[in-house]
Amino acid sequence: MVSTRMSSIVDSPTMTISAMAKKLTSAGLDVIDLGVGEPDFDTPKHICDAACESIWRGDTHYTPSNGIAELRQAIAEKFWYDNHITVSSDDVIVTPGAKMAVFAAIQATMDEGDECVLIGPSWVSYEPCVTFAGGRVVWADVDEEFMPHDLAEFITDKTKLIIVNSPSNPTGSVLGADVLREIRDLVVDNRLYVISDEIYEKIIYDRDHISIGSLSGMEHRTITINGFSKAYAMTGWRLGYLTGPPEILRWVGRLQSHSTSHATTFVQRAGVTALRSSQEMVGSMVAEFRTRRDLMIEGLSELGMRCTNPGGAFYLFPDVSEYGGGDEFAKRMLSDALIAVTPGSAFGPGGSNFVRISYAASQERLKESLERMAKLVGA
Repeated sequence: MVSTRMSSIVDSPTMTISAMAKKLTSAGLDVIDLGVGEPDFDTPKHICDAACESIWRGDTHYTPSNGIAELRQAIAEKFWYDNHITVSSDDVIVTPGAKMAVFAAIQATMDEGDECVLIGPSWVSYEPCVTFAGGRVVWADVDEEFMPHDLAEFITDKTKLIIVNSPSNPTGSVLGADVLREIRDLVVDNRLYVISDEIYEKIIYDRDHISIGSLSGMEHRTITINGFSKAYAMTGWRLGYLTGPPEILRWVGRLQSHSTSHATTFVQRAGVTALRSSQEMVGSMVAEFRTRRDLMIEGLSELGMRCTNPGGAFYLFPDVSEYGGGDEFAKRMLSDALIAVTPGSAFGPGGSNFVRISYAASQERLKESLERMAKLVGA
């Protein structure tokens, strides 16, 4: 009775792991959840206050589908100052979460039989979105630092789209200028589109974030997506946005108008405050993430686990092939050590020897997780 298109969609592995951890916790077990993909900080009070004030003001009715004018203008200014992308407020669509922006952009760009190149391992939801659009994912190879290599070999006459996610979920890798220019050249030469998912843009260490949409020649070939969930600890608020070529935005807007209608009205008001107020909280959060990253990298090294030092986001992606691979190790972590992590296979075929560990947890819990891991691996 279910349509073929719907039956092609599988459960989100990261959501499944999180649900399992919560179930064990509710049963009274002391589970350390390192599978969750959200900051463990509270949304800053001034942003919460803005939402409450908006509700009491009566901002509880419909808005234009593409978002309120003040927020779209604030986002356009943000694109200019932070990303060096020149757009007007008319070139911005506000969405209920960046995930909706990703879904809508893929539906708007891909046709039945089109191919989308993922620089894998990649976020779990990209492939289902492509499949839902009738497309096919092609997994491009990466090196030991999770940088793409020989990318041109994965471009065919059916390729329509390349998805860039920097900093990356799950690896934390950050694409530098040389890599982005290589992707730019392939896109321009082959008349492709790029979706640049920049949700972890602000959570970056010891380097600068570069938006591929700011590179020469990419103005009309890049759909840039971002949101408030990671930088402002607003995952549950569901507020994202995108910009891109007008011919793509037109169809994204139509899809949203017939599905979710628009992002929550008073949440949009909170988004204006987030962008136009002090960014000090973002810097403090990133500094804490950096400390946690260093703590975990040192701890995993002492356990003998191979792990690259990520340049951004809040994930580690250690190689656990000597412990039976990602699926087996994740099972043992949960059953024997009561630690929830995500098997790397959830992020594509190149992730099968890895697990994703989120360090969005307190330093105390991270230290305890390392102690439990040491017992598990006999270190």
